[in-house]
Amino acid sequence: MGDSTVTTLDGRKAAVPDPVAADPGRGPLPRLRTPRRPRFWFEILLIAVSYWTYSLIRNAVPEQRAEALRNADWIWQAEHALGIAVEESVNQAVNSVTWLIIGMNYYYATLHFVVTLGVLVWLYRRHPGRYAATRLVLFATTAVALVGYYLYPLAPPRLMNGGGFIDTVMVHQTWGSMASGDLKHMSNQYAAMPSMHIGWSVWCGLTICALATIPWVRVLGLLYPALTLVVIVATANHFWLDAVGGMLCLGFGFAVAGVWYGRLPYALPQVVPARL
Repeated sequence: MGDSTVTTLDGRKAAVPDPVAADPGRGPLPRLRTPRRPRFWFEILLIAVSYWTYSLIRNAVPEQRAEALRNADWIWQAEHALGIAVEESVNQAVNSVTWLIIGMNYYYATLHFVVTLGVLVWLYRRHPGRYAATRLVLFATTAVALVGYYLYPLAPPRLMNGGGFIDTVMVHQTWGSMASGDLKHMSNQYAAMPSMHIGWSVWCGLTICALATIPWVRVLGLLYPALTLVVIVATANHFWLDAVGGMLCLGFGFAVAGVWYGRLPYALPQVVPARL
């Protein structure tokens, strides 16, 4: 077996050593799937169709209001038993600072999409060899979340019966949220578990931290999911345990990409095969 040749991002030829030849004593090693430069038109179409499909399936799940409210009561009781049921206190405290809670409402309604798309575009332009694998993590995470929405309908804290939670979007008439007001009829209100605000934000944070070269950008990457966690609790859109569900889904996404590509996306070689 000989070495194969690839083209690096700057157009130069580079040899990829054969794993068996490099270490004949170890025997054959599993071959990695070759990272490929993504095609812009295909990625735009894929993202658009995937998000449309995700929204369609998520909102087609039966709302099952009674079961969702029972599950919310169970989650709330479980958090009390664990000593982590502080969501109501956080919600009420932040709601008392009008400018802060309005800012968090807009954060919840917009950055979930803006930052995720921004990271995808950055990956596409700066790390094309790792783009497909990292995108697969995001897609697998979202796909398994749909299973959670179907099997475990859950009301967010703001919709619980007889609770002290404040629906901050309704109180402050925040524009643009799919969670309350006239737009709530376009979105399944009982799909709080798992939290994809957390699943997607942690994906963004890990990707930025792993691949960015500027230290302060990497710090921002780590702060983004932490701030998102505060926001989803302060706005009474999720319990802490919803965030745990989002993290478990993300772990599944990384496992899928690891099996498919033979290693984690961030460890893949940043090369682009020569086109024939």
